[in-house]
Amino acid sequence: MADFTVADVKKLREKTGAGMMDAKKALAEAGGDIEAAVDALRAKGLATAQKKSSRTAAEGLVGVAVEGTAGVAVEVNSETDFVAKNDKFQDFVRKTTAVALTIDSDDVEALKGAAYPDGGTVGDKLTDNVATIGENQQIRRIKTVSVGSGAVVSYVHNAAAEGLGKIGVLVALESDLAADVLEPFGKQLAMHIASMFPMALNAEGLDPEVIARERAIAAEKAAESGKPAEVQAKMVDGAIAKFAKENALLSQMFVMDNKSTVEAVVAKFGKDNGGSVQLTDYVRFQLGEGIEKEESDFAAEVAAAVAG
Repeated sequence: MADFTVADVKKLREKTGAGMMDAKKALAEAGGDIEAAVDALRAKGLATAQKKSSRTAAEGLVGVAVEGTAGVAVEVNSETDFVAKNDKFQDFVRKTTAVALTIDSDDVEALKGAAYPDGGTVGDKLTDNVATIGENQQIRRIKTVSVGSGAVVSYVHNAAAEGLGKIGVLVALESDLAADVLEPFGKQLAMHIASMFPMALNAEGLDPEVIARERAIAAEKAAESGKPAEVQAKMVDGAIAKFAKENALLSQMFVMDNKSTVEAVVAKFGKDNGGSVQLTDYVRFQLGEGIEKEESDFAAEVAAAVAG
Protein backbone atom coordinates (compact mmCIF):
# COMPACT_ATOMS: atom_id res chain seq x y z
CA MET A 1 0.00 0.00 0.00
CA ALA A 2 1.29 3.45 -0.91
CA ASP A 3 2.71 5.58 1.90
CA PHE A 4 1.32 8.77 0.32
CA THR A 5 -1.93 10.25 -0.91
CA VAL A 6 -3.11 12.05 -4.05
CA ALA A 7 -2.84 15.28 -2.05
CA ASP A 8 0.84 14.48 -1.35
CA VAL A 9 1.49 14.04 -5.07
CA LYS A 10 -0.22 17.37 -5.79
CA LYS A 11 1.80 19.11 -3.08
CA LEU A 12 5.06 17.69 -4.39
CA ARG A 13 4.25 18.76 -7.93
CA GLU A 14 3.46 22.28 -6.72
CA LYS A 15 6.76 22.45 -4.83
CA THR A 16 8.89 21.14 -7.69
CA GLY A 17 7.00 21.50 -10.95
CA ALA A 18 7.71 17.82 -11.64
CA GLY A 19 5.48 15.64 -13.78
CA MET A 20 2.84 13.33 -12.30
CA MET A 21 4.74 10.06 -12.79
CA ASP A 22 8.05 11.53 -11.60
CA ALA A 23 6.36 12.84 -8.44
CA LYS A 24 4.67 9.51 -7.69
CA LYS A 25 7.91 7.58 -8.25
CA ALA A 26 9.90 9.95 -6.03
CA LEU A 27 7.33 9.66 -3.22
CA ALA A 28 7.31 5.88 -3.49
CA GLU A 29 11.10 5.72 -3.27
CA ALA A 30 11.09 8.18 -0.35
CA GLY A 31 8.43 6.22 1.57
CA GLY A 32 6.01 9.14 1.39
CA ASP A 33 8.47 11.68 2.83
CA ILE A 34 7.74 14.82 0.78
CA GLU A 35 10.97 16.65 1.68
CA ALA A 36 13.07 13.59 0.80
CA ALA A 37 11.16 13.35 -2.48
CA VAL A 38 11.89 17.03 -3.17
CA ASP A 39 15.60 16.37 -2.63
CA ALA A 40 15.45 13.35 -4.93
CA LEU A 41 13.74 15.34 -7.68
CA ARG A 42 16.21 18.19 -7.31
CA ALA A 43 19.05 15.69 -7.66
CA LYS A 44 17.35 14.41 -10.79
CA GLY A 45 16.91 18.00 -11.92
CA LEU A 46 20.62 18.62 -11.49
CA ALA A 47 21.40 15.67 -13.77
CA THR A 48 18.86 16.95 -16.27
CA ALA A 49 20.36 20.44 -16.15
CA GLN A 50 23.85 19.08 -16.81
CA LYS A 51 22.58 17.10 -19.80
CA LYS A 52 20.81 20.16 -21.20
CA SER A 53 23.77 22.50 -20.66
CA SER A 54 25.26 21.51 -24.02
CA ARG A 55 22.30 22.93 -25.89
CA THR A 56 22.71 26.29 -27.57
CA ALA A 57 21.01 29.02 -25.53
CA ALA A 58 20.87 32.18 -27.64
CA GLU A 59 17.37 33.45 -26.86
CA GLY A 60 16.16 34.84 -23.53
CA LEU A 61 16.11 38.36 -22.08
CA VAL A 62 18.30 41.24 -21.05
CA GLY A 63 17.33 42.78 -17.74
CA VAL A 64 18.29 46.31 -16.64
CA ALA A 65 17.79 47.98 -13.27
CA VAL A 66 18.83 51.26 -11.69
CA GLU A 67 18.91 52.27 -8.05
CA GLY A 68 20.26 55.66 -7.02
CA THR A 69 23.47 56.34 -8.95
CA ALA A 70 24.16 52.73 -9.95
CA GLY A 71 22.76 50.48 -12.63
CA VAL A 72 23.21 46.93 -13.87
CA ALA A 73 22.49 44.91 -16.99
CA VAL A 74 22.20 41.12 -16.97
CA GLU A 75 21.75 38.76 -19.92
CA VAL A 76 19.99 35.46 -19.22
CA ASN A 77 19.75 33.03 -22.13
CA SER A 78 17.25 30.31 -22.99
CA GLU A 79 16.98 28.02 -25.99
CA THR A 80 13.76 29.42 -27.44
CA ASP A 81 11.93 32.73 -27.58
CA PHE A 82 8.87 30.87 -26.26
CA VAL A 83 10.55 30.46 -22.86
CA ALA A 84 11.53 34.15 -22.86
CA LYS A 85 7.80 34.94 -22.85
CA ASN A 86 7.19 32.62 -19.89
CA ASP A 87 6.11 34.49 -16.74
CA LYS A 88 8.31 32.31 -14.54
CA PHE A 89 11.39 32.99 -16.67
CA GLN A 90 10.68 36.73 -16.76
CA ASP A 91 10.25 36.78 -12.99
CA PHE A 92 13.62 35.03 -12.63
CA VAL A 93 15.41 37.54 -14.88
CA ARG A 94 13.78 40.48 -13.09
CA LYS A 95 14.70 39.24 -9.60
CA THR A 96 18.18 38.17 -10.67
CA THR A 97 18.83 41.63 -12.11
CA ALA A 98 17.70 43.17 -8.82
CA VAL A 99 20.09 40.88 -6.94
CA ALA A 100 22.91 41.88 -9.31
CA LEU A 101 22.54 45.48 -8.14
CA THR A 102 23.49 44.42 -4.62
CA ILE A 103 26.64 42.34 -5.17
CA ASP A 104 29.10 44.97 -6.46
CA SER A 105 30.63 42.53 -8.96
CA ASP A 106 30.47 41.75 -12.67
CA ASP A 107 31.32 38.09 -12.07
CA VAL A 108 28.61 35.64 -13.14
CA GLU A 109 29.65 33.06 -10.55
CA ALA A 110 29.38 35.66 -7.79
CA LEU A 111 25.86 36.45 -8.95
CA LYS A 112 24.92 32.76 -9.05
CA GLY A 113 26.18 32.38 -5.50
CA ALA A 114 24.16 35.33 -4.18
CA ALA A 115 20.99 34.85 -2.16
CA TYR A 116 17.79 34.66 -4.22
CA PRO A 117 14.72 36.50 -2.86
CA ASP A 118 12.59 33.33 -2.79
CA GLY A 119 15.23 31.28 -0.94
CA GLY A 120 18.44 29.47 -1.83
CA THR A 121 20.84 31.08 -4.29
CA VAL A 122 20.41 32.49 -7.77
CA GLY A 123 22.25 29.41 -9.05
CA ASP A 124 19.84 27.09 -7.21
CA LYS A 125 16.87 28.86 -8.76
CA LEU A 126 18.46 28.68 -12.21
CA THR A 127 18.93 24.91 -11.82
CA ASP A 128 15.32 24.51 -10.71
CA ASN A 129 14.16 26.48 -13.75
CA VAL A 130 16.12 24.25 -16.10
CA ALA A 131 14.55 21.18 -14.54
CA THR A 132 10.97 22.48 -14.48
CA ILE A 133 10.80 24.59 -17.65
CA GLY A 134 12.71 21.98 -19.65
CA GLU A 135 15.28 24.10 -21.49
CA ASN A 136 18.89 25.00 -20.99
CA GLN A 137 19.19 28.45 -19.39
CA GLN A 138 22.36 30.37 -18.62
CA ILE A 139 23.29 33.63 -16.95
CA ARG A 140 25.68 34.82 -19.63
CA ARG A 141 27.04 38.17 -18.47
CA ILE A 142 26.60 41.10 -16.11
CA LYS A 143 27.90 44.66 -16.11
CA THR A 144 27.42 47.44 -13.59
CA VAL A 145 27.99 51.18 -14.00
CA SER A 146 27.86 53.96 -11.44
CA VAL A 147 28.55 57.65 -10.93
CA GLY A 148 29.54 59.69 -7.91
CA SER A 149 26.82 62.23 -8.65
CA GLY A 150 24.46 62.65 -11.56
CA ALA A 151 22.42 59.78 -12.97
CA VAL A 152 22.51 56.33 -14.49
CA VAL A 153 19.74 56.07 -17.08
CA SER A 154 18.32 52.83 -18.46
CA TYR A 155 16.57 52.04 -21.72
CA VAL A 156 15.13 48.81 -23.12
CA HIS A 157 14.47 48.53 -26.83
CA ASN A 158 11.27 46.64 -27.72
CA ALA A 159 10.60 45.82 -24.08
CA ALA A 160 8.95 42.47 -23.33
CA ALA A 161 8.08 43.73 -19.85
CA GLU A 162 9.25 46.47 -17.51
CA GLY A 163 13.06 46.45 -17.55
CA LEU A 164 13.23 43.37 -19.79
CA GLY A 165 13.89 43.09 -23.53
CA LYS A 166 16.27 42.06 -26.29
CA ILE A 167 18.49 45.17 -26.11
CA GLY A 168 19.27 46.79 -22.77
CA VAL A 169 21.25 50.01 -22.40
CA LEU A 170 22.64 51.93 -19.43
CA VAL A 171 24.18 55.42 -19.64
CA ALA A 172 26.33 56.83 -16.84
CA LEU A 173 26.24 60.64 -16.64
CA GLU A 174 28.59 62.21 -14.10
CA SER A 175 27.11 65.62 -13.39
CA ASP A 176 26.22 68.31 -10.88
CA LEU A 177 22.74 68.56 -12.42
CA ALA A 178 19.69 66.92 -10.86
CA ALA A 179 18.72 63.42 -11.93
CA ASP A 180 15.32 64.53 -13.22
CA VAL A 181 17.06 67.00 -15.57
CA LEU A 182 19.46 64.33 -16.82
CA GLU A 183 16.87 61.56 -17.26
CA PRO A 184 15.28 62.61 -20.61
CA PHE A 185 18.66 63.48 -22.12
CA GLY A 186 20.06 60.16 -20.91
CA LYS A 187 17.17 58.37 -22.66
CA GLN A 188 18.14 60.05 -25.94
CA LEU A 189 21.76 58.97 -25.52
CA ALA A 190 20.64 55.44 -24.66
CA MET A 191 18.50 55.29 -27.80
CA HIS A 192 21.53 56.41 -29.83
CA ILE A 193 23.61 53.64 -28.25
CA ALA A 194 20.93 51.05 -28.96
CA SER A 195 20.78 51.99 -32.64
CA MET A 196 24.43 52.84 -33.40
CA PHE A 197 26.14 49.95 -31.55
CA PRO A 198 29.37 51.68 -30.37
CA MET A 199 32.24 49.32 -29.60
CA ALA A 200 33.83 51.47 -26.87
CA LEU A 201 33.42 54.78 -25.09
CA ASN A 202 36.38 56.32 -26.92
CA ALA A 203 39.05 55.35 -29.46
CA GLU A 204 41.48 54.32 -26.71
CA GLY A 205 38.98 51.74 -25.48
CA LEU A 206 38.61 49.89 -28.79
CA ASP A 207 39.75 46.27 -28.74
CA PRO A 208 43.37 46.07 -30.03
CA GLU A 209 42.54 42.83 -31.85
CA VAL A 210 39.71 44.55 -33.71
CA ILE A 211 42.00 47.45 -34.67
CA ALA A 212 44.69 45.01 -35.85
CA ARG A 213 42.16 43.21 -38.04
CA GLU A 214 40.91 46.48 -39.52
CA ARG A 215 44.49 47.59 -40.14
CA ALA A 216 45.24 44.37 -42.01
CA ILE A 217 42.15 44.83 -44.18
CA ALA A 218 43.05 48.47 -44.87
CA ALA A 219 46.64 47.52 -45.74
CA GLU A 220 45.42 44.93 -48.24
CA LYS A 221 43.17 47.49 -49.90
CA ALA A 222 45.95 50.07 -49.98
CA ALA A 223 48.33 47.57 -51.57
CA GLU A 224 45.82 46.96 -54.35
CA SER A 225 45.99 50.67 -55.24
CA GLY A 226 49.58 50.29 -56.46
CA LYS A 227 50.53 53.61 -54.88
CA PRO A 228 53.91 54.29 -53.22
CA ALA A 229 54.51 52.77 -49.77
CA GLU A 230 54.35 56.12 -47.95
CA VAL A 231 50.98 56.87 -49.58
CA GLN A 232 49.69 53.43 -48.65
CA ALA A 233 50.72 54.01 -45.02
CA LYS A 234 48.71 57.24 -44.93
CA MET A 235 45.74 55.45 -46.49
CA VAL A 236 45.87 52.82 -43.75
CA ASP A 237 46.16 55.42 -40.97
CA GLY A 238 43.22 57.31 -42.46
CA ALA A 239 41.09 54.18 -42.63
CA ILE A 240 41.83 53.34 -38.98
CA ALA A 241 41.05 56.89 -37.87
CA LYS A 242 37.72 56.72 -39.70
CA PHE A 243 36.91 53.34 -38.17
CA ALA A 244 37.69 54.60 -34.66
CA LYS A 245 35.58 57.73 -35.14
CA GLU A 246 32.58 55.74 -36.34
CA ASN A 247 32.77 53.06 -33.64
CA ALA A 248 33.75 54.97 -30.48
CA LEU A 249 30.68 56.39 -28.77
CA LEU A 250 31.93 59.89 -27.98
CA SER A 251 33.09 60.54 -31.57
CA GLN A 252 30.00 59.14 -33.27
CA MET A 253 27.60 61.56 -34.92
CA PHE A 254 24.58 61.92 -32.66
CA VAL A 255 21.73 60.03 -34.30
CA MET A 256 19.12 62.61 -33.30
CA ASP A 257 20.60 65.38 -35.50
CA ASN A 258 23.53 63.79 -37.38
CA LYS A 259 25.37 67.11 -37.12
CA SER A 260 27.37 66.96 -33.89
CA THR A 261 29.39 64.30 -32.13
CA VAL A 262 28.00 62.70 -28.99
CA GLU A 263 30.79 64.32 -26.99
CA ALA A 264 29.82 67.78 -28.29
CA VAL A 265 26.13 67.16 -27.64
CA VAL A 266 26.86 66.15 -24.03
CA ALA A 267 28.99 69.26 -23.45
CA LYS A 268 26.31 71.52 -24.96
CA PHE A 269 23.59 69.97 -22.80
CA GLY A 270 25.60 70.72 -19.67
CA LYS A 271 26.28 74.29 -20.74
CA ASP A 272 22.65 74.93 -21.73
CA ASN A 273 21.48 73.70 -18.32
CA GLY A 274 24.04 75.62 -16.27
CA GLY A 275 26.12 72.66 -15.15
CA SER A 276 28.71 70.13 -16.21
CA VAL A 277 27.96 66.71 -17.69
CA GLN A 278 30.31 63.88 -18.66
CA LEU A 279 29.32 60.61 -20.27
CA THR A 280 31.70 58.35 -18.33
CA ASP A 281 30.47 54.84 -19.13
CA TYR A 282 27.74 52.85 -20.82
CA VAL A 283 26.44 49.32 -21.31
CA ARG A 284 24.81 47.90 -24.41
CA PHE A 285 23.72 44.27 -24.14
CA GLN A 286 22.04 42.79 -27.19
CA LEU A 287 20.53 39.38 -26.64
CA GLY A 288 22.62 36.57 -28.09
CA GLU A 289 25.28 38.75 -29.71
CA GLY A 290 28.40 36.70 -30.39
CA ILE A 291 26.64 33.38 -29.82
CA GLU A 292 26.72 31.02 -32.78
CA LYS A 293 23.11 29.98 -33.20
CA GLU A 294 22.61 26.37 -34.15
CA GLU A 295 19.58 24.11 -34.08
CA SER A 296 19.37 22.99 -30.47
CA ASP A 297 18.79 19.46 -29.25
CA PHE A 298 15.41 20.72 -28.03
CA ALA A 299 14.41 21.88 -31.51
CA ALA A 300 15.60 18.58 -32.96
CA GLU A 301 13.50 16.68 -30.43
CA VAL A 302 10.41 18.70 -31.36
CA ALA A 303 11.04 18.09 -35.05
CA ALA A 304 11.44 14.36 -34.43
CA ALA A 305 8.22 14.27 -32.40
CA VAL A 306 6.29 16.00 -35.18
CA ALA A 307 7.77 13.68 -37.80
CA GLY A 308 7.17 10.54 -35.77
